[in-house]
Amino acid sequence: MSRYRPPTIQGSKYITPEGAARLRQELDQLWLKERPQVTQAVSEAAAQGDRSENAEYTYGKKRLREIDARVRFLRKRLEGMTVVAPQTGIRHPARVYFGAWVQLEEPNGGASWFRIVGPDEFDRAKNYISMDSPLGHALLGKLKGHEFTLDLPGGTRHWCIVAIEYRDFCET
Repeated sequence: MSRYRPPTIQGSKYITPEGAARLRQELDQLWLKERPQVTQAVSEAAAQGDRSENAEYTYGKKRLREIDARVRFLRKRLEGMTVVAPQTGIRHPARVYFGAWVQLEEPNGGASWFRIVGPDEFDRAKNYISMDSPLGHALLGKLKGHEFTLDLPGGTRHWCIVAIEYRDFCET
């Protein structure tokens, strides 16, 4: 068996100001608060003697590796990000661009709001969908009133774009 792993496809490098703030907050929490506490706990556990049978030491070292990996990822990801405010660069307000809230209606009459965001901030609970997802990719550039069909793993779905809004948040 080969050790070769194909490179992972990087997501888009766009993020909303709220998403960038959330990633920076996570980075600060890990680097400035959690890591010093875990480092202190590891040094106290190391002072107790035999490290091979010391669960606090073993767990602490493992947690430090996890924190360091996440910090490296966040720093590298934030470094290459382009923060895009939803209100900037809108050439046509009736067309779907990054950061837009889009109301989609299904043939059965059900309507839902979705926000097009970057891959680092999608959240199904908030109806934030990634611009790299099949639905997000299909929506980008479409006009209000456009009807489209999308083949998804769960079957074919049909939608109509009912409304497009550019705002910071939405009550769904």
